[in-house]
Amino acid sequence: MKTIHTAAELKQCITDQKKADRTIGFVPTMGYLHEGHLSLIRRAKAENDYVIVSIFVNPLQFGPNEDFDRYPRDIERDQMLAAESGTDLLFHPSVEMMYPKQPTVTLKVSERADVLCGGSRKGHFDGVATVVAKLFMLTQPDRAYFGLKDAQQVSVIEAMVSDLNLPVNIVPCDTVREKDGLAKSSRNVFLTKEERTEAAGIYAALKEAGEMLLSGMNVNEAQKRFGRSLAQRVSGEVDYAEILSYPELLPPNDNSARLIAAAAVKYSKARLIDNILIDRSSDGKEKRNNDV
Repeated sequence: MKTIHTAAELKQCITDQKKADRTIGFVPTMGYLHEGHLSLIRRAKAENDYVIVSIFVNPLQFGPNEDFDRYPRDIERDQMLAAESGTDLLFHPSVEMMYPKQPTVTLKVSERADVLCGGSRKGHFDGVATVVAKLFMLTQPDRAYFGLKDAQQVSVIEAMVSDLNLPVNIVPCDTVREKDGLAKSSRNVFLTKEERTEAAGIYAALKEAGEMLLSGMNVNEAQKRFGRSLAQRVSGEVDYAEILSYPELLPPNDNSARLIAAAAVKYSKARLIDNILIDRSSDGKEKRNNDV
């Protein structure tokens, strides 16, 4: 595996791969890799000739008083894990390389961004869309891999690619979980022992919501029960516990076939997000499994 830091180096690597007619799989990350990231890398390796992983903590997607400076970083550890998982090229640019000056043009996400995480993090998905579009331009991948733990992000990026006719195939990948159901996340290291134990209740409440919806329960009633269940299971502050249509992220009705049940909980030093996707098409008994 080779590690590079500049756009010029990356351009040469991309040129070499294109000349050799190799397909490129891309996994964008903010580093501090865990099994969720590694599963994306392994899938990219299985489906492409050449795999690029980026590690870049993007300041544009962090708001005031958020954890940009505290976001965990360990590039040597990440290099080892990325190499072991099949990465061919690790792109690790600096903030100065990615944004040498104040951006003249950024992207504005007009839909799907003002609910769930976007409801309390204004401008967050504008920053996500801007950096992902920039990374797509730099890496020119055939396929890009994203975890469904942040299904809202996947929805926004899929819409961006469609709207801008970007020549990349987005591959959503299943959420990877601990044995007790907690979604793997770089922020889990900030949980206290007690918080870590009870955080599994987030997924338990989500599964309960999914079961209610698949049983034919009215969406509004399922929403109320979901919120109560989550609040009873965790001591952290519930940022949201919502059921929406997917991928539109609009208020659903009882005829909505595809739904997302999503939650965010703020603990003392970490904010955790999780979701499940529910498919009520056909006989109403099908469920899309976005867990590993």
